[in-house]
Amino acid sequence: MQELRFRNRLENQTPGQICCSVSQKNTPAWVSGNVVTPAGPVHQVSDVLSKTDYWEHFRCRTTSYRNDYKVNPGLYAVGDPDNNSDVLVSANYKYSFDLLRRELKGLDAWILVLDTKGINVWCAAGKGTFGSAELIRRISAAQLDKVVAHRRVIVPQLGAAGVSAFRVKQAAGFRVLYGPVRAKDIPAYIKAGYKATREMRRVNFPLYDRLVLTPMEINPAMKKFPLYAGLVLVVFGFSPSGIMFKDAFTGGLPFLFLGLLSLFSGALLTPVLLPYVPFRSFAVKGWIIGLLSVFLSSKFVPLLNQQNTFLLIVTYLFFPQASSYIALQFTGSTTFTGMSGVKRELRIAIPTYLVSCAVSLILLIMYKFSRWGTI
Repeated sequence: MQELRFRNRLENQTPGQICCSVSQKNTPAWVSGNVVTPAGPVHQVSDVLSKTDYWEHFRCRTTSYRNDYKVNPGLYAVGDPDNNSDVLVSANYKYSFDLLRRELKGLDAWILVLDTKGINVWCAAGKGTFGSAELIRRISAAQLDKVVAHRRVIVPQLGAAGVSAFRVKQAAGFRVLYGPVRAKDIPAYIKAGYKATREMRRVNFPLYDRLVLTPMEINPAMKKFPLYAGLVLVVFGFSPSGIMFKDAFTGGLPFLFLGLLSLFSGALLTPVLLPYVPFRSFAVKGWIIGLLSVFLSSKFVPLLNQQNTFLLIVTYLFFPQASSYIALQFTGSTTFTGMSGVKRELRIAIPTYLVSCAVSLILLIMYKFSRWGTI
């Protein structure tokens, strides 16, 4: 095959030769130039992350900013790749894309970005957006057969659940190689002749990884807490003569505290203590942590002991279940379980939550009637 020529400038290109997918307007700061290929120009991206990139990553971890944090699907270049350079497949969630380009520092490679709707590789593979059909579509759209002389693409191991190597080979003519779990191992993987060690295949989920994910569990729950607080204050302040603010505060304060306690038990303590809490079920783990939190807090917060029988039952019935429900949301952030495991947990947990909420509500009504002297 005739050697393909690549250049880092768009000089001497007529308008008809410039691919319409590469826009010169509103070019992101992380694009450092363009590489001209037989299929048209391709954005060349920096392998060094800027302060802006790191600030955006922080926002992704702590706010809803991540919901629309993505790059345009298509082909990108790192370094000065040619027709023999490797092609690595990524999701269009920019955080994933940034980690990949950073770890390719010093290498000349192509990055083929799939349209995963801004979702990371692991989750997108489970949802089907990081899949065989999308990979085949992007290989065709990028005219990858014109860009590289070889016929192989490297797919991250965590995306293997969504990609059929046989189907891609049959439809697109490209062989799928499943790379390592972590992007930082890619250079060693390539240098070893596309062979991954056992350690490269191992999926770890250490304390730091669990901890950095907790803000995305805490934030959504905290946004709903004002509604919960309002309902609690209304319930405890309501009386036949109207809303009694003193009753709302004195009666509702312990339940506001317990609500916050359950939120952090499920969204923070359960992920942090995940490997040490017995049972595989996230719902059970969250319930255990919630129950222990309520029990221990009652020993150190005197106000929580000033409850009648109805409220005591509600305390130990509702709040551990609330912790369990919040902890169950964390399954989507881990590699501990799959879609089938989550569905199985939900089939059991959701009815349990509904029953506990209904019983708690009935007990609260009975408590109010007892305060009014009705029963």
